[in-house]
Amino acid sequence: MHIKLKKNFLIINNYKLKCSIGKRGIKKNKLEGDGTTPKVTLKLGYILYRPDRVKNLKSSLKKVKITKKMGWCDDYKSKKYNRLIYFPFAFGAERLLRKDNIYDIIITTDYNSNPVLKKRGSAIFIHVAKKSFQKTQGCIALKKKDLRLLLKLVKKNSTIKII
Repeated sequence: MHIKLKKNFLIINNYKLKCSIGKRGIKKNKLEGDGTTPKVTLKLGYILYRPDRVKNLKSSLKKVKITKKMGWCDDYKSKKYNRLIYFPFAFGAERLLRKDNIYDIIITTDYNSNPVLKKRGSAIFIHVAKKSFQKTQGCIALKKKDLRLLLKLVKKNSTIKII
């Protein structure tokens, strides 16, 4: 199954889902911290989710419960750059258990993962959008109900083409 992202919409089957992207738009050569969404085709990975906030999550993708110690390394000096990590951690990393709801559901992608290139960007997720669809640091963000719909529709081999 193929998904397309055009401007501020994800298009899958007959659905056109409003989304937000990086605050500096879409860019071919993304760098860590530049606020852009990479112009690439991505494979979807697995789901990270908050079991205390999300019930009855239906998807063919693998599901992993987020715990207090989980994070994502965004420090290119680490050998675990652009990987799931556990705190305590000696390098820079973003906590996945947040007070706001944007990481209640996360779909990981294969962006910059094989091989991992230093400074090329990390954590390009599909996650929950803020109420006003504020721009992201580079991720793709959808309303929670639309993210749930997407999860029902995607398959393990689904890709997303960002154009």
